[in-house]
Amino acid sequence: MERKLHELLPENHPWRSLIQVYDTLPSTNDLAKTLARQGAPEGTVILAKNQTQGRGRMGRSFHSPENCGIYMSLILRPNCPASELMHLTCAVAWAMCNAVEKATGLRPGIKWINDLVHQKRKLGGILTALSLNPDGSVKHAIIGIGINCLQRTDDFPEDIRDMAASLSMVTGTSIDRSKVAAAMMEALHAMSETLLTGKAVMLKSYRADCITVGQDISL
Repeated sequence: MERKLHELLPENHPWRSLIQVYDTLPSTNDLAKTLARQGAPEGTVILAKNQTQGRGRMGRSFHSPENCGIYMSLILRPNCPASELMHLTCAVAWAMCNAVEKATGLRPGIKWINDLVHQKRKLGGILTALSLNPDGSVKHAIIGIGINCLQRTDDFPEDIRDMAASLSMVTGTSIDRSKVAAAMMEALHAMSETLLTGKAVMLKSYRADCITVGQDISL
């Protein structure tokens, strides 16, 4: 994946040299957090072909079988107070809808707040976390993304088979994971460039893609 991903990204992409690809990791998020604490620059991207301890929100597990999905974490270092990043998860979801549509022709919906879905079946999830300085400014942000690409129904655990899907299942085509990963990196970089100035545009698009708006929900 690493070589093809480099080939698919423009030579002037500022994160191109910061990609790290691993055969297996417990969690790309955990490694990204460690590297961020060690001073890794913005745009450091961690990809794993397999995760043994992938996580979603609230400590839930994220099923991450080998060579079936994209398991990615990204380090950002926005220079702002944490209060200005309340929309970060929404911004990432918007960017991922753009990426998946560019790579596959399918635009997912968003299940509030952080799931990518198609016809109410989960295609992927997003996990964001901030580390703060004592004055409340952002030290770094970690963005974790998992997208199901090539799974078949029986690749999912039985308890989630009726709730999960992959891009290949819903499009009926084979999915090039490197192509999707490259589109993700381009969309995330574009998002980062306007993260603080383009909030209104991001949230407007998020609302348009969000299948939860207008629905009854339980909290």
